[in-house]
Amino acid sequence: MQRAQSEIGANIAALRRAKGLTQEQLAFRLGVSAPAVSKWETGVSLS
Repeated sequence: MQRAQSEIGANIAALRRAKGLTQEQLAFRLGVSAPAVSKWETGVSLS
């Protein structure tokens, strides 16, 4: 499961960067906090 979480996080980070967004900008667009996006990208939390 940990490997899947890290792959999902890497995909989120890559797609965010491809769109030229910061974590803060993505968080704002999704209606979540910037630390939540950071946790997703690092695989700490996916919920």
